[in-house]
Amino acid sequence: MNTQLIIDYLSSLCMNNNRDWYHANKDDYKRANAEFEKLLQTLILEIGKFDNSILHNNPKDLTFKIVRDTRFSRDKSPYNPAFRAHISSKGKLPVPVGYYLMIKPGNHSFLGGGLFADMFKDATAMIRDYIFQHGEEWENIIHEPDFEKYFTVQGTVLKNVPAGYEKEHPQASYLKFKSWYLEYPLKDEEVKDVESFLEKAVELFQIMKPFNDYLNRALADFQMPTR
Repeated sequence: MNTQLIIDYLSSLCMNNNRDWYHANKDDYKRANAEFEKLLQTLILEIGKFDNSILHNNPKDLTFKIVRDTRFSRDKSPYNPAFRAHISSKGKLPVPVGYYLMIKPGNHSFLGGGLFADMFKDATAMIRDYIFQHGEEWENIIHEPDFEKYFTVQGTVLKNVPAGYEKEHPQASYLKFKSWYLEYPLKDEEVKDVESFLEKAVELFQIMKPFNDYLNRALADFQMPTR
């Protein structure tokens, strides 16, 4: 696996974010993408040692396109210079939650987990209800020493506790959330050192697993909306 090649390609794409350059360098994209898929395959096997629900995944099915939808964006650059993937028991779907990886040059890479999407109202309601009913378990997970060493729960947050929940509830601050996720930032140099990167990624994904498991218990009956 050559993560240096991945960073180099994406850095070049950052500086040449146009269709002519992209198509002229399509072979470079294919080589970089192949390295990213090799990285994902290794991660699947390593994560599978503590979470076998993800072992059936094919790396090709876990990645996201680099082509941007610019219809409603002021930024009209056609490509997102990042390689992204979500590894869960149902692939790259946002639910069930799993293990997220983004490699983006300029020290914008990160390892993540939890629910990033806040547009699924049913999912938000399910997690709020679960935290409301299982607050002590939630606190034990997010205050576990290794978890606190690396993570702080992030997400879209309302100004007030939503209607239907007690304002004085011990987990009231988390009931305000619409999404609950984790991010661990990575510098480019950390990504380029593939052995060290893999070791850190596997370590952190294992630490975040109880957090993911908690959210997935809350989301057990969630159904993805049909188009």
